[in-house]
Formats: sequence, structure tokens, C-alpha cells
Amino acid sequence: MWKFPGGLSEPGEDIGDTAVREVFEETGIKSEFKSLLSIRQQHASPGAFGKSDMYIICRLKPYSFTINFCQHECLRCEWMDLNDLIKTENTTPITSRVARLLLYGYREGFDKIDFTMEELPAVYTGLFYKLYHKKLPDNYRTMTGMN
Repeated sequence: MWKFPGGLSEPGEDIGDTAVREVFEETGIKSEFKSLLSIRQQHASPGAFGKSDMYIICRLKPYSFTINFCQHECLRCEWMDLNDLIKTENTTPITSRVARLLLYGYREGFDKIDFTMEELPAVYTGLFYKLYHKKLPDNYRTMTGMN
């Protein structure tokens, strides 16, 4: 079945870094994290080591296009037109839905689907966290109260 590359995060690894690493390991494609698209939550999954599973889907920008895929993890690997991926029956439901989401973003603008990342200071001095959300208009980013 066709699916997008993916895998598990290393301890302490950020979401975007995991996506970039996994795509490179599986396909040989170098890329850059652009946004978070979607999250799948699943309970009692056999592959989740007895834990609830959160599968985070990211949008990346490729910097290389020549595929050198890992034959230990993939049977085949190729670039596929989103229209063709949507039409194929040989895919997973999540892959089909993400392909539709990406096609919508290409056609209507990724601002309609992307969750961007903003690094903000934590309450603990010197620490920061990453907040993923839809982009706020500039007038709301600097708003100090209700006007």
C-alpha cells in the first residue's frame, strides 16, 4: 500500500526534526519542516507498545528530488501526483485523506490548512516550548486586550 514516510521520534527530538530525519532515512530526500498538518490519535494500537498513539503529519519542503530509498523499510518509493494518490485504492485511509488535504492547500493556499510553529518562553527561566497553531493575523499577535 502507498503511504507517506514516517516513524518514531527519538527522545528529545522535535516534531519537525523527526519528520525531516524519517523522510531522509526512508527516501534519501533532504527537506525542511514547513508546518504541522494533522494529528491522528489512536488507542490500543498493536504497534504502540501498549500506549495511546499520536501520529503527527507534517508538511515538508523538499531540497532534493532524487530518491534513494531504504530497501529495509520500503518495497517501492516514488514521487506521485496528488490527484493520482487520491484516486488509487492501494493506499491507507490516512494517506488518502492527507493527499486531499495537501491538494486543498496547493489549490486554495496552505494558510487554510497549516499549523505553524512558534517558539515561546516557558514559565521556567531559560526554557522555551514550541506551540503549533493556525497563524494569527498581525493585529492579534500584538493585541494586549479586548478593544
